[in-house]
Amino acid sequence: MRKWLLGGLGLLLLLCGGGVAAVTWFLTRSGIDTTGKVEFERALRIPPLAESTVDKDGRRVFELRAQAGESDLGHGATRTWGYNGSYLGPTLRAGRGEQVVVNIRNGLGESTTLHWHGMHLPARADGGPHRPIVAGGSFQAAWKLDQPAATLWYHPHPDRHTEAQVYRGLAGMFITDDPGTDSAALPHEYGVDDVPVIVQDKDFDGSQLSMGGRFGGDIGVLGDEILVNGTPGPYLDVPTELVRLRLLNASTARIYNFTFSDGRPFALVGTDGGLLEEPYPMRRLRLSVGERAEIVVAMRPGERVTLRSVKPLPDFGFGDRKFSGGEDSFDVLQLRAAPALRKSTAVPKTLVATPRLDPGQAAKTRDFTLSGRQINGDRMDMERVDAVVVKNTIEVWNVRNGHDTPHSFHIHDVQFQVLTVDGAAPPRQLGGWKDTIFLEPRKRYSVIARFSDHADPTTAYMFHCHVLRHEDEGMMGQFVIVEKAGDKPRLAHG
Repeated sequence: MRKWLLGGLGLLLLLCGGGVAAVTWFLTRSGIDTTGKVEFERALRIPPLAESTVDKDGRRVFELRAQAGESDLGHGATRTWGYNGSYLGPTLRAGRGEQVVVNIRNGLGESTTLHWHGMHLPARADGGPHRPIVAGGSFQAAWKLDQPAATLWYHPHPDRHTEAQVYRGLAGMFITDDPGTDSAALPHEYGVDDVPVIVQDKDFDGSQLSMGGRFGGDIGVLGDEILVNGTPGPYLDVPTELVRLRLLNASTARIYNFTFSDGRPFALVGTDGGLLEEPYPMRRLRLSVGERAEIVVAMRPGERVTLRSVKPLPDFGFGDRKFSGGEDSFDVLQLRAAPALRKSTAVPKTLVATPRLDPGQAAKTRDFTLSGRQINGDRMDMERVDAVVVKNTIEVWNVRNGHDTPHSFHIHDVQFQVLTVDGAAPPRQLGGWKDTIFLEPRKRYSVIARFSDHADPTTAYMFHCHVLRHEDEGMMGQFVIVEKAGDKPRLAHG
């Protein structure tokens, strides 16, 4: 039995006053299982599309304010945080080629940042920990949107406080539009047949959120209740034969393994950075923290079916299953089809071409090993540059999970392609553009990316584990993009 497990048991014995019965219960207890037990009594809240204006320079301008409030999450009045409201934020939407401006105001009592997860943009607009927005302060992020149609998201990324701020409710979706990399045949009516599904787990102490979690200390909070778009026990009325669900794992630690209660197949049509080349039929889809997926599911008139998450780590060792939520199953969202459904266009057999990056053209290959709370033996240091990348070059990154704890690896600014998993070709669901990938224990993932357009020797992008407690505790590094080989970074903060 691993040393960390023995240490955890020792701690548990102390906390329980040495109670052997308590330890025995803990080791033999089944995982959380809410399947078939959820009362779906609330209509799914659909985050509103964010209002915007076009300024005199033709830029699309959004306004976001991080603020505290109270929300009904199923336990009465719960203190929460949100953007332009009490919990979560509106869905931002803009098209390729637009100049985007987001004016961010911090109405909280502490510093924050706002990171655009999956977005290709200048480092100074990326919203990492280097550019804190102090309490009462503001920041303007501006960039030209230049990437495929995709489901992205935004969330805070402050130094050592990301887990708590996301957990309290700071998150939202950003949909990028581009007819050239989308399919008009897919469901497209936002909130009707094209629906954001922001999945989070929560733990409550009375009416208030708790970060004690259910035995998830090493990986972070593992709550025993699920919210979708901030809605407990949600149902979605479906008026069409096909419905497109934009799944986002916005939890801070939990891994989900999505399926439907009757085992029906669905079509995976998109991953983090955009649509796949062709739909991939699946019955189960695992998403780690920060990952997104677009799926299309067929409905029959009058039926009800439940989206659920079943044990996400069935083949993992005892400790991984027990301490990482690997034995837990949840009912997530009930789909309720109308008695008569509007006809939908069939999902096309081909979607969007994905030009493959050539590892033979890579200017550099880098190796990263995640273990403990370190990457390559180092914890995060905002004064240290871990990689200097030359603009408009391709690099291959070999990323290895060096121990037995699951991780989720995210690279800022770029979308990458997965070349291999432990030396073998990746599964088809990893065949598209990705910015976040689940790292199974002891496995090695080789990914390839082009670092284009934006060079800034003064501001770093991040790469890190997206299990937010791991990130906060130092499992993060940074890279700087420079104009040409030989240029030196000179970091500036604030």
